Amino acid sequence: MNFRNSKLTINEAKETDLINYLSNLGYEPSKIRNNDYWYRSPLRNEKKASFKIIRRLNRWYDHGLGKGGNLIDFGVLYFNCSIEELLQNSSRNFSFQQPKIQQTDYNTIKENKIIIHKEMSLSSPSLLSYLQHRSIPIEIAQQYCVEVRYTWAKKNYFGIGFKNDLGGFEIRNPYFKTSSSPKGITTFSNGNIEVIAFEGFMDFLSFKAMTKNLPEKSQDFVILNSITFFERARPFMENHESIRLYFDRDETGQNYTICALSLSTKYCDKSQLYKNYKDLNDWTMNFGKTEGRSLDLK
Repeated sequence: MNFRNSKLTINEAKETDLINYLSNLGYEPSKIRNNDYWYRSPLRNEKKASFKIIRRLNRWYDHGLGKGGNLIDFGVLYFNCSIEELLQNSSRNFSFQQPKIQQTDYNTIKENKIIIHKEMSLSSPSLLSYLQHRSIPIEIAQQYCVEVRYTWAKKNYFGIGFKNDLGGFEIRNPYFKTSSSPKGITTFSNGNIEVIAFEGFMDFLSFKAMTKNLPEKSQDFVILNSITFFERARPFMENHESIRLYFDRDETGQNYTICALSLSTKYCDKSQLYKNYKDLNDWTMNFGKTEGRSLDLK
């Protein structure tokens, strides 16, 4: 699959209307006050809107994260990708023209919910090609993921589905990242004294690929599916004698790592393995492709 056409420039992306962009992602404002458009944050799970777009500046700010910026800043966090990947892929999904002004009654806006219609074995060529691009062996992905067919906003889609403990799915395809309700963590409990923790399931799949020669149930795992679910995962993690953290190398991931290390000596930071990359999967896609198998990951 070609990931390198229709590339945007940084300036074009920065000038893209954020309200239109979020609308294309499926997010509509909960309320509008003057030039401020308030949303339930697309970057984390919340019930009360604390994510704001300042229309006259075309900038966003997430009060819960204490972060903000332009579309590029948002896209890198939302899609968990590099700036290069964002510029290469986003133009295929969204119109980056300024939107036409429409009169909308936001009091009548209802949340669009993803409805899962079918779960099946991963088989679609585009999804298999995407996994290869992410350096995830197909057999590993098929062991832990399914192909889901779902409806959103009265349109049908499909993607790689990774189920959480509550029955919801994290959903990925080459162009889109979303999830179905209910949101939650994913745990694999095999009765071991050590647990390994990841932010997202792509890192988990990368780790499983790198350690595929180990016995299947020799380790326990927790995938947060959102770094903000760290507290939710603590009881499961701290029921083990040792907790190995493979969190992202961005500011948020490292802040949570530092926080965890301050809580207990059970926690151990393993992110130095990929210190020059944004996460474990990014490392395996690059340097770790051939080197990972020879490293001691214990």
